[in-house]
Amino acid sequence: MTDRRPDLDVIVLGAGAAGQMCAIHAGRRGRRVLLLDHWRRIGERIRVSGGGRCNFTNRSVSAANYLSGNPHFCRSALSRFTPDDFVALMDQHGIAWEEREQGQLFCCSSATDVVRLLSAECDAAGVQLAAPCEVASVASYDRTATGRPGRFSVATSAGTFTCDALVVATGGLAVPKLGATPLGYRVAEQFGLPVVAPQPGLVPLALAPADRRRLTGLAGVSFPATLTCQPPHGPSFTGHVLITHHGLSGPAVLQLSNYWQTAPRPGGTRPVITLDLLPGIDAAAWLEAQRGSRALLSNVLATTLPQRFAREWCAIHGLDQPLNQISRTALGAAACALSGWRLAPAGTLGFDKAEVTLGGVDTHGLSSRTMESIRQPGLYFVGEVVDVTGWLGGYNFQWAWSSGWAAGQHV
Repeated sequence: MTDRRPDLDVIVLGAGAAGQMCAIHAGRRGRRVLLLDHWRRIGERIRVSGGGRCNFTNRSVSAANYLSGNPHFCRSALSRFTPDDFVALMDQHGIAWEEREQGQLFCCSSATDVVRLLSAECDAAGVQLAAPCEVASVASYDRTATGRPGRFSVATSAGTFTCDALVVATGGLAVPKLGATPLGYRVAEQFGLPVVAPQPGLVPLALAPADRRRLTGLAGVSFPATLTCQPPHGPSFTGHVLITHHGLSGPAVLQLSNYWQTAPRPGGTRPVITLDLLPGIDAAAWLEAQRGSRALLSNVLATTLPQRFAREWCAIHGLDQPLNQISRTALGAAACALSGWRLAPAGTLGFDKAEVTLGGVDTHGLSSRTMESIRQPGLYFVGEVVDVTGWLGGYNFQWAWSSGWAAGQHV
């Protein structure tokens, strides 16, 4: 590559899901596109996602499945490039996929199929790729006053490039071992766009020391539950909970973690979470129906919960007695605890364990139709770097496809 390339229409910073999608659709429109990434292997987050099978979208995508300081922002892009549109692309490339529970769509073979799909589409659209390529600085200038081509210059380890449109698709801070950096936030702040403080998203929760000590014997146990953030903040989630040496994990916990972190904290107090250990069952009526049984409460609970968990949970609550020896008052307390077991997370396990990043470039400063900065023409932000965070289950990939597509139609 030469030291300066004045003949580019679009530079995309970041060759992940959103960046490649934007580059593909800009290239299809005849735009001269350069895709830059500092990482040695592009699409690595895609490659390792979904247990290596890539949960690439979800059948039931809507704005309700996303968190943002501007809740309606994502509607436009999601409605114009839908899950069916990406499925059609998968079918066009002959990639087999399957639908799992709750509308989640996965590759049948390997996530590498999606990486190859994007690479093939970039090649077909004439997208140039520079990777690994470190970005040193980004600058804008008045091309009329200077006589220089383009609106932006990007100084990199491969030379300095100029372009009319600059797309920031650098992702967030999650999974730093795969190359996450704060570059996108720095670019936003450089051009006067506010950034909602990034936090780990879809992340295991750490328990306070006292709770962790009480549950230490249950590390590795998984059980179904319905989780709610208290005071009520966001939806409840039903799924498996995994007790770890540090706290709580599992799909339902990851889902709730986003709402736990964004819940109001009057006086600096941490929100608690409640776990309904008998989802779909009226605990009080269920226990009352068995009140005459000589079986230990733990053995009764073991018909719906793992035996090890049932035994430890009853011991923690001082309730491991035959049901016919437990008073009606104590049995009522047990029912309340089973349907609303309260735990107080002390925090999260951080960006190392997070699936995504909460927060990001404030969407109030972007066009929901084009993803372009309102105050800086030609500057776009797409994907995880933006303050739009989806649920677990393919929603974040769909946001990457949709937001990248929206910018690619306009750059």
